Amino acid sequence: MNSILLLILLAYASMRAFDFTLDLFNYRHLKRYGHVIPEEFTGKLDEALLRKTSAYTVDKMRFGLIETVFDELLILIFIFSGLLAWYGSFITSFNLHFIVTGIIFFLPLVYLNTLIGIPFALYRTFKIENKYGFNKMTMKLWIADLAKSLLISTILFALLISAALSLILASPAYWWLLVWLLFLLFSIFLMYISPYVIEPLFNKYSPLDDESLSSDISAMMSKAGIKVSKVQKMDASKRTGHSNAYFTGIGHVKRIVLFDTLLKQMEKNEILAVLAHEAGHWKCRHILKILFIVETGALIMTYVAFKLLGSNILSSAFLIQDASFFTKLVLLGFAASIFTWPFAPIFNMISRRFEWQADKFACGLTGENKGLASALVKLSLENLSNLHPHPLYAKFHYSHPPVTERLRYLKQFKAG
Repeated sequence: MNSILLLILLAYASMRAFDFTLDLFNYRHLKRYGHVIPEEFTGKLDEALLRKTSAYTVDKMRFGLIETVFDELLILIFIFSGLLAWYGSFITSFNLHFIVTGIIFFLPLVYLNTLIGIPFALYRTFKIENKYGFNKMTMKLWIADLAKSLLISTILFALLISAALSLILASPAYWWLLVWLLFLLFSIFLMYISPYVIEPLFNKYSPLDDESLSSDISAMMSKAGIKVSKVQKMDASKRTGHSNAYFTGIGHVKRIVLFDTLLKQMEKNEILAVLAHEAGHWKCRHILKILFIVETGALIMTYVAFKLLGSNILSSAFLIQDASFFTKLVLLGFAASIFTWPFAPIFNMISRRFEWQADKFACGLTGENKGLASALVKLSLENLSNLHPHPLYAKFHYSHPPVTERLRYLKQFKAG
C-alpha cells in the first residue's frame, strides 16, 4: 500500500468515525433531554407529543445509520475489491466513441444506485413515515414518481455528460473552465424551466383559494420590493403530511409555492411571516451569495480534477493500472468526498447566519415577531422536529439554527 492511499484511507476512516461519534452524541443527548419540554414550547406541547417527536427522531437516526453504513460498505467494496477496475476495463474494451463510452459507463451505475436505494426508500416511506402519520402516498404513486424521476434524470444526465465530454474533446487544455461554465449555465437553466416543465410532472399547482391571503401576500412582496409572477398552492397532501413553503424559479418566472398542508395548519399572520422570511433570503441576496460560494468551490474543484485526471496520480494511488478517464472520475469522486468534508460545517455555518438575517428581515417586514415565532412552533410540532439536537451535531449538520435558538432570537424584536 502506497503512502497516498494510506493517507486517503486514514482520512476516510477519521471522517466516518467523527460522523458516527456525532450521531452517538446526538442520540445520547436526545435520550437524556428528550423528555424535557423546552421553555419556548411551554403550554404548546404535551408529553405525549414530545414522546412521539423523540421516537420519530430516534427511528430516523437508527435507520439513517444503517443506510449510511450499507452505502459506504458498497462504495468501499466497489472501489477496493477490483470491481471498479474490472468494470472500467470491460466498458472500454468495446472501443466505442469517447462520449458514448462515458454514457454507457455512468448510466448503469446511476441505475444500480437507484435500484439499491429502493428498499431503503420504501421502508422510509411506508414504514417510518407511515408509522408517524406523514406518508399519504400509495404504492402506485410512489412507483410513478420513481419512474418519472428516473426518466428525467436519464435525459438530463445524458445531455449534460454528452456536452461535458464534447468540451473535453474540443479543448483538452481548457476543458476545466468550459465544463465549469457549462454546469453553471445548466443550473441557471434548470431554475428557469423547473417551475414550468419539471415540477408540474409531480404536483398540481393552482391559485390560492383565499383571495384575501393572496392579496396580502402580493402587497407584502411589493412592500419588500420583490416581483412575484404567481402565488400558488401545491397538492403536497397527496404525498406527505409535512408542511412547507418556498420560492421557486428566478427572474420573471419567480413564484411563491405554499403546501396545502401549510395552509390548513397556519393562520394568515403565520403564513405571511413564513413568506416574509423567504423574502428576506431574496432581499439579502442569499441565493446569489450561496451560488457564488458554490460555484467558486466548483471552479477550484474542476481545475484540480483537470490536473489529476491528466496524470497517473489517481491510478497509482488506488493501485489500478491503466485506469480509464472514467475510472479516474470515480476515484476522484471518492477522494473529493473526503477532502471536501471539512467544508460542509463551514457552509452550514454560513447558511445558519443567513437564516438569522432572514428572520430579522421578516420581523422588520411584518412589523412584529409573534407570527414567525408561532409559525416556527407549529412547523416544529407538525413535522415532529427534534427539539433537543446536540449542540456539536447541530453545528456540523444543521443548515438552519435549532428552533429553540431561533425562538429566543425572535424575542428581541418588538412590535413595530
